[in-house]
Amino acid sequence: MIKKICQFCLSLSFSIGLLQANSIQLGIDVLEESGFRAIAGKRVGLLTHPAGLNRRGESSIDVLRRAHNVRLVALFGPEHGIYGNEKANVPVDDRIDSRTGLPVYSLYGKYRKPTAKMLLGLDALVIDLQDVGVRSYTYVSCMRYAMEACFENGVEVVILDRPNPLGGLKVDGPPLDREWRSYVGAFHVPYVHGLTIAELARIAKHTPGWMETPEHIRKNGKLTVIPMRGWRRDMLWTKTGLRWVPTSPYIPDLSAVLGYAMTGLGAQEGGFSHGIGTPYPFRFLRYKGKSPGQIKAALESKRIPGLGYRIVKTQSAAGAPLSGVYVSVTNWNRARPTELSFHMMQLAAVWSSSNPFAASKNPGLFNKHVGSTAWWNEIRQRGAQARVDVFVEQWAQQAKSFQQKAKRFWIYN
Repeated sequence: MIKKICQFCLSLSFSIGLLQANSIQLGIDVLEESGFRAIAGKRVGLLTHPAGLNRRGESSIDVLRRAHNVRLVALFGPEHGIYGNEKANVPVDDRIDSRTGLPVYSLYGKYRKPTAKMLLGLDALVIDLQDVGVRSYTYVSCMRYAMEACFENGVEVVILDRPNPLGGLKVDGPPLDREWRSYVGAFHVPYVHGLTIAELARIAKHTPGWMETPEHIRKNGKLTVIPMRGWRRDMLWTKTGLRWVPTSPYIPDLSAVLGYAMTGLGAQEGGFSHGIGTPYPFRFLRYKGKSPGQIKAALESKRIPGLGYRIVKTQSAAGAPLSGVYVSVTNWNRARPTELSFHMMQLAAVWSSSNPFAASKNPGLFNKHVGSTAWWNEIRQRGAQARVDVFVEQWAQQAKSFQQKAKRFWIYN
C-alpha cells in the first residue's frame, strides 16, 4: 500500500512539473508564438549557448533557422562557446559552425565586445543566455558589452528572457564598488541580484553610468525585450518544471547554482576547496589540515540561518576517496546565501599560520569577484577578527535598498 502511495505521489509530482513547464513560456517561445514579429524581415545575429533552448528542448539556433520570415546570418558565442564545450577562462577563436555553416564570432577570445565588422549588415542581435542569478558570472557581462556595441553601431538588441534560477525575490551580498567593475562583475548589483537577464538589460539601458557608451548613444539605442509568460518571482528553478541544462562545466545542476551563490567567494584566496572536480561542485567543503568534523563544528558555530552541514564521502575526478562537509539549504527564505563565504574567509584566517589575505598575490581578482573594498580592507587588516556579522547586516540593508529601486524595472510583479 505504501509503495502504491509513493508511486502515486511521484506520478503526481511529475505531472505537476510538466504542467508548470507547459505553463511557462520562455522568451524564445513567446517570440515563436508571435510569428517572430519582433524580428520579422530582419537579418539577425544570435548570441546564445547550450542552455538557450525553448521549453520543448530545441535550440534557439534551430528555432530561428527554421523561421521563414527571419534571416539568421551569424552566431555569437560567450565564454564556453555556443556548444558549451570550451574550458573556463580559455580564449575561444572565431570559426565556421560545422552544423549550420554560419560564422561564429567569439566574444570570449580576442574580443569581448562585438566589433563593427562582426555587426556589419545586421538589423538586430538576438540574445538568449541563461544566467544563474549571481553577479560574477560572465554571461550578463557578455550581454552588456554586446548591448554597448549594438547601440554604438545602430543595431537593435532583442533580449529573450529566461528565469533567474534563484528566483526573483532573493537579494544578498555586497554591492559592486565602481572601481571593481570588470568582465566578472559588469553590473552594480548585490552579489545575488534577484533579477532576470532582461531586467538587468532594462536597468543598464535606462540608468546613467551602467554602460560605457556615451549617454546620448545609450539613450538612443534600441532595446526590445521579449518577456516570459507564466514565470513568477517566487519561483526557484525547481518550481518551473523546466529541465536544467548546464550553463558551464562547473554548473551542471541547480545544486551547483545554489552552491555557487553560497561558497563561490569563500574559496577566493583563503585555502578552502569547494568541491570542484567532485559530484558536489560548490557544495563540498574541505580545508587542508582540518578534518570534516572540525570544519562542520566551526561552521555550525557561526549559526548561519537557513543552512545545514553534513559529512559526506565521495571521490575526486581521478577516483581518489574524499571526505568533506556538504552544505545543504534547510530554509531558503531565511538564508542569506553569501554569508557563508565570508565566514569561510574568516576561518581561513584563523586556521592559517598567517593571514592569507594580507599576503595575497592577486587582490585585484579577489576584489573583482567580491566587489567590496571595505571588506578587503577588513579581512586583510583584521584577519581572524574580521567583523563578518557587521558587514553581512550592512549588505542586507543595502540589498533591500537596491531591490526597492530596481522594482520599477521589474517585468514580473
